[in-house]
Order: sequence, then structure tokens, then C-alpha cells
Amino acid sequence: MRAVRGWIHRLWSALWRPLRGALRRRRGQRRLFQLSCLAALAVLVPTAVVWWQGGARLTTVADAPREPVVVVFGAGLDGGRPSPYLAHRLDAAIALYRAGKADAVLVSGDNSRVTYDEPDAMRDYLIAHGVPANRVVRDYAGLNTWDSCARAHRIFGVTRALLVNQEYAIRRAVALCRTAGIDAWGVGVPEPHDATWDYGAVREIASADKAVLIDELFHPDPHLLGPRVTTLATLAPKP
Repeated sequence: MRAVRGWIHRLWSALWRPLRGALRRRRGQRRLFQLSCLAALAVLVPTAVVWWQGGARLTTVADAPREPVVVVFGAGLDGGRPSPYLAHRLDAAIALYRAGKADAVLVSGDNSRVTYDEPDAMRDYLIAHGVPANRVVRDYAGLNTWDSCARAHRIFGVTRALLVNQEYAIRRAVALCRTAGIDAWGVGVPEPHDATWDYGAVREIASADKAVLIDELFHPDPHLLGPRVTTLATLAPKP
């Protein structure tokens, strides 16, 4: 009898151990799948929120309402001149100005280094394409979209504006500027879906997460503030 019990025990052990390992692996796989789903939701839900927030406030150059100012966000320089993406944003701002949709243009970009000056490059481009110099106002501390929106409202007194950005990023710009206190409409600039577009669109997912989970929740101060600038109040009086 003892030998039979020993044989049964060895048989049970031989069968149970692989089964237990398989169950553990399945539980582990299930947990991994659940965690992956939660992580995907955490990443993608803010993008959906931004998409919803900004989607109803999109327009075109032809249909844009008349507002006091166009805000153009920086997008990098190429040899000291606006990068192609930035030039396309500026072209849209020029079209809006020529169509009488705004009285002034606020160019907001990065000038955190002496050798890198987005706002001056943007201003020079606008002037070269017919926008009067006295209709262009520069924000040298637009280090990111939230800073540009917050400073436009708090430093330059902007309460209504047209915003220009690439199509994949314009909803976030609208959402953030409205959070900052600006009644904003967005004009999205189309681009070919090349490697640059793909990179920007993927990067936009992380930017949307920051926008919803940090900027919209906590309204952080911009990296730099400073005294109020009243130039726009003269160029573009409130309607």
C-alpha cells in the first residue's frame, strides 16, 4: 500500500507541476495583457480628450472669424531661417492677415540661447512677405505650446485669437490656449505624410498626455514671465 501511495504521489507531482507552471504563466500573461491595456488607455485617453476639446474650434483661412491677433507657434530653424514646417505656419498667418482676419501677428518661439532666435526669424519672414513690421509682435519665451498660450494671455493680454499650427497639433494648441483664458480658433496647416509628419504625429501623443495631465490640471506658470506688454492692445484692440 505504501508503495502504491508513493507511486500515486509521484504521478500527481509529475502531472501537477507542469499544470501549475502553465497556470502561473497564464496568470502572468493575463496580468501583462491587463497592464498593457491600462497603459494604452493612460496614453491614448488624453489624446482623445484633446481631440474632442479642440475639434469644434477648427476653421480655415477662408472661414476663420475675424479676431484681433494671429498666434504662430515656433517650429524650429534651418540655418537661422524658419524650417519648412514653420514657414508653412507663417504662410497661413500671412494669408489670414491679407484676408483681413486679424490686425496683428504674435510670433511665439524659443530664444533661450543667444545663437537661436525663432521670433526674430519669424518676424523677418513675415516682413519679407508683406506684413508690416509694426504689425508683428514677438514673444521670445514661447518655449513650448503651453508657455506660448499662457504668456499670450498673461503677458500680452490676448483674450481672443486665431492659432496656426500643423493639422496634427492644432487641436492641442486650441485646447491649451482656451485653458489659458483665450477664446481661440485653430487653423491647421496640411503637410505631406512623410517621415517628418510621422515623427510629429507620434510625438503629439506624448504632448497630449502632458497637456491634459499637467497643463490643464495644474495650470503651471510658464518657464519665464515678466512685465505686461501692451503693444497688442494698441495694434489689435479687443472687439
